[in-house]
Amino acid sequence: MRIFLTGATGFIGSRVAAELLGAGHQLLGLTRSAPGEESLTAMGAEVFHGDIADPDGLKAGASACDAVIHTAFDHDFSNFAANCEKDARVIQALGEALEGSSRPFIVTSVTAFGTKEQGKPAIEDHFDNNSHNPRIVSERAGRALLERGLNISFVRLSQIHDTRRQGLVTELIRLARTRGVSAMIAEGTNCWSACPLNDAALLYRLAVERALHGGCYHAVAEEGVPVHAIAAAIGERLNLPVTSVPHDKAGEHFGWLSHFMESDMSASSAATQQMLGWQPSGRGLIENIRNLEHEAV
Repeated sequence: MRIFLTGATGFIGSRVAAELLGAGHQLLGLTRSAPGEESLTAMGAEVFHGDIADPDGLKAGASACDAVIHTAFDHDFSNFAANCEKDARVIQALGEALEGSSRPFIVTSVTAFGTKEQGKPAIEDHFDNNSHNPRIVSERAGRALLERGLNISFVRLSQIHDTRRQGLVTELIRLARTRGVSAMIAEGTNCWSACPLNDAALLYRLAVERALHGGCYHAVAEEGVPVHAIAAAIGERLNLPVTSVPHDKAGEHFGWLSHFMESDMSASSAATQQMLGWQPSGRGLIENIRNLEHEAV
């Protein structure tokens, strides 16, 4: 297939690009920069110059390909809600370019929206449309396209990690360096699901190749890593003390991260593994934190 990939030079997208090319697919990768163009050209991809700030401009890339994978997202969390709305507009525009065809479109979401019951892992066949997480608009946009007959599938992300970046854990590492302590809220017994970067990239490829109308897949290798274990691993790697912050001081210490620090974000990928034959095999989140590359510390 010839696949249009947004976020093709990003943390996840660049690995998805390599996975697709390695499997023999042709790739049209979105970039807005000269270094991005050089990177994509070096790996054997075609370059599409554009920006997610111009969703209508992306239609040409989608129209020229057999499939679309959307991994781009503006990760400026100081403007998170607005960036989620921007993502929804991009999804809508890409979908319009595929209208009237059966070409697969893989939309990126997060595992939180599979939460059916508090205290239990999120699952693939549930969609919590009442979630207060602003990124709900991304999956809503994809599901609106699905209802219009487009061939939409969803890849829901957990904490995607390698030895350079680890999703929200990267923000915890930055905060620990700033504060001089690695912290958790109370006893840190809530859990976060996680998945190695290479395994997540493979999942995107399997999802686009399967092209299942309405397919929903969880990029989860570990259902629930306790937050206290994450805090301990950060403290060990940075040689910082580990401390507990009471609930009433969480906002003061963690800022925008406080909501996530109090949340249980465990999730299952049992259905994903059965549907796609996907078997994650990379190193666990704690091991990758302990082996952070120097520039990530």
